[in-house]
Amino acid sequence: MNSKILRAIWIVAVSVFVASLIFILGISYSYFSSTQKVLLKNETELAAQGVALSGMDYFNGLSPEGYRITWIAKDGTVIYDNEADSNQMGNHLEREEVTEAMESGYGEAVRYSSTLAEVQLYSAKRLPDGSVLRLSVVQAAVWALLLGFAQPIGIVLIIAFLLSYFLASRLARKIVKPINEIDLSNPEQYYGEENYKEVEPLLRHISAQKKQLKKDQEQIEKNALIRQEFSANVSHELKSPLHAISGYAELLEQGMVKDEDIKPFAARIREESSRLTLLVEDIIDLTRLDTGGAEAKREACDLFKIAKNAADSLSHAASEMDVTVSVEGSSAPMEAVPQNMYSIVYNLCDNAIKYNRRGGSVKISVSQDSGSTTLSVSDTGIGIPQESLERIFERFYRVDKSRSKAAGGTGLGLSIVKHAVMIHGGTVEVKSTPGKGSEFIVNFFT
Repeated sequence: MNSKILRAIWIVAVSVFVASLIFILGISYSYFSSTQKVLLKNETELAAQGVALSGMDYFNGLSPEGYRITWIAKDGTVIYDNEADSNQMGNHLEREEVTEAMESGYGEAVRYSSTLAEVQLYSAKRLPDGSVLRLSVVQAAVWALLLGFAQPIGIVLIIAFLLSYFLASRLARKIVKPINEIDLSNPEQYYGEENYKEVEPLLRHISAQKKQLKKDQEQIEKNALIRQEFSANVSHELKSPLHAISGYAELLEQGMVKDEDIKPFAARIREESSRLTLLVEDIIDLTRLDTGGAEAKREACDLFKIAKNAADSLSHAASEMDVTVSVEGSSAPMEAVPQNMYSIVYNLCDNAIKYNRRGGSVKISVSQDSGSTTLSVSDTGIGIPQESLERIFERFYRVDKSRSKAAGGTGLGLSIVKHAVMIHGGTVEVKSTPGKGSEFIVNFFT
């Protein structure tokens, strides 16, 4: 990380320096160009005065270094040129700077020579006799400016690179040092400190992640404990009916049962088998909800129709208990897993029938508004003690164990309800008064 920060800072510093150097050279080139034009104009003014006073004698012994001098007659013919034979030169009357000088007294122009690959500056001055004196000079190119400054620029570049690397290295170490010294086991201690102001959001994120990981770990441990207890409870619950079935079958096999007791023994075997079948079915349902319930495909269904189907399925059990089951409400379409919705209604209604009193009633109500769908299952049964309300959704928990087994309960019905509701993002609430009845209210939010 230190090397990356160092490289980034150094690259930025060098880039800024190079950009500044280019900008300064551009400004300098513009300044030198304008200065060269002013000097050329002044030289032209001085030379024009000399020619006006001395005529051709002015050029005797004159060898201007870097300047080209051309004297042009009023008709455009060249009278004198210090770099070429004037007799071989063409008419200059159409030259821009000459035309301007003849009209206004002074003229200048800039022309690029593709042959010589250079820019020429021209300055022309009209003399009193109407002739024109013109001076020209090669404009200094950017590379010439760079060449002139090559040595100081090179020295500055070397110093700048070394200095920027040194400063970048120190700055990188200063930035990374407090980060490397962070105690990630306790990031909260750095909140509000000046040195960690920029990384405080990261520290808060780390702290939140640590808390979430701790919570997840606790949940994993809790789930592991629940699974361990569940396995032990399953083994215990399965052993009871299996031992009973095995015992009755052994007595029948050895002929130790009187003829008149064979039928009751067969009935007990059938009852224990039915109980075992219900237990296995509930375990399968609960395992399905635990492992793949959240990924189950949802589809359009009607909770009111599902409630009526569940009530119809339990009509025989209700009749045996002399319990009246009614379904109220109206159509409640929703996106859900129909099998899970059926399990919720069926188990709540089944419990309401089993733990009811003879001649009692069970009322299933379904309602829907713009934001939620509500299922309510109320009964006139034995009710649930206050101290048991928080535990009734635990697996194999029974409020009245003797009555639960007599009624054929497995102790898993409400666990199935809880898991199915959670998978659909819903909530379940219980209201109960011992001796008067209970009401389970399930809300699904859309």
